[in-house]
Amino acid sequence: MPSPKALRVWSWLHTWSSLVCTVFMLLLCLTGLPLIFHHEIEHLSGDEVELPALAHSGPPASFDTVLAAARAKYPQRVLQYASADEENPLLWHVTLTPTPAPTDDYKSLAVDGRNAQVLRDARTSEGFMYWMLRLHVDLFADLPGKLFLGFMGLLLVIAIVSGVVLYAPFMRKLEFGAVRRDRSPRLKWLDLHNLLGIVTLVWALVVGFTGVINTWTDLLVKYWQYSELSALLAPYQGQALVAEAERAPMQAALDAARAHTPDKRMAFAAFPGTAFSSPHHVTFFMQGNTPLTSKLMQPVLVDARTAKVTASPQLPWYLTALLLSQPLHFGDYGGLPMKLLWALLDIATLVVLGSGLYLWVRRRADQKQAAVQSPDTGLSSAAG
Repeated sequence: MPSPKALRVWSWLHTWSSLVCTVFMLLLCLTGLPLIFHHEIEHLSGDEVELPALAHSGPPASFDTVLAAARAKYPQRVLQYASADEENPLLWHVTLTPTPAPTDDYKSLAVDGRNAQVLRDARTSEGFMYWMLRLHVDLFADLPGKLFLGFMGLLLVIAIVSGVVLYAPFMRKLEFGAVRRDRSPRLKWLDLHNLLGIVTLVWALVVGFTGVINTWTDLLVKYWQYSELSALLAPYQGQALVAEAERAPMQAALDAARAHTPDKRMAFAAFPGTAFSSPHHVTFFMQGNTPLTSKLMQPVLVDARTAKVTASPQLPWYLTALLLSQPLHFGDYGGLPMKLLWALLDIATLVVLGSGLYLWVRRRADQKQAAVQSPDTGLSSAAG
């Protein structure tokens, strides 16, 4: 058991780490709740794209035809990314931007892979789910916002660990899970706070830590590109960006990537000059077909001019950890039952955070009241 001095230190850590991060954790829990069910919400709201029924369905359109249909819609823009739909591989999502560089100014088109018809120009930078996602990911502040929320997540982890240290000696006096309903409201909320805190302990640690990892995404990808991809791209040093008119057929590039990884399917393609590729390659990110391997990516770099595979590096451990943490953060591994469990634990965490804030405010109020009533202050006699 920690000494009284050590307990005071842990109590200080728990109090201030909790107070600093509570408001932001409340925001993240509130915005994270609808994001858990983003697929279901999109389906109910009509934002989910569905393939129309076709009377005669022949061979699918080529990758080049799909991309050309998207380019025809916005000829002044360039191709940035293209991805196959998770649930229907005959549905393509194509992103177009003014330049290949990362930007918030993008158009996302859903294209029917059977006949290359543009089905929908997706709403971007608007709508309820967009606001929830941006608030949850970066507070509309891009990388600084992500790193700030990552720091808040670290404070949450500190608050959880310190809370466990404090909970052990506290519960020596009570049965596990006891809530003293016959005592003052503050004591009842303290018991409920402790009980829900222990119940959500593992979940809060997992979600908090994976959330911290997710805030490092941009930095980890840039580090990977600098530390590992730079050596692979050395033969192309000094060469200009491969323009769209100079590129080989994209269907040939996709076929080369598929032949190189025959046990995988394409998750998305990053075109030359974009954040996930090089100025000289189309990079295909291939994924497995099982629930676990579908979360892992195998990059295949295909020369944009020759449509030949030049490299297919294994992702380093830190990017693998990042990919595995993302679906775990939102409970995407186990379908609807796991999402419902994640939602219940999210609501319980909201109660823990709110009750912790309430307990701190009540404690400060009780301390002030005790100071006013204390004879040592002389205030009570003056009031009389």
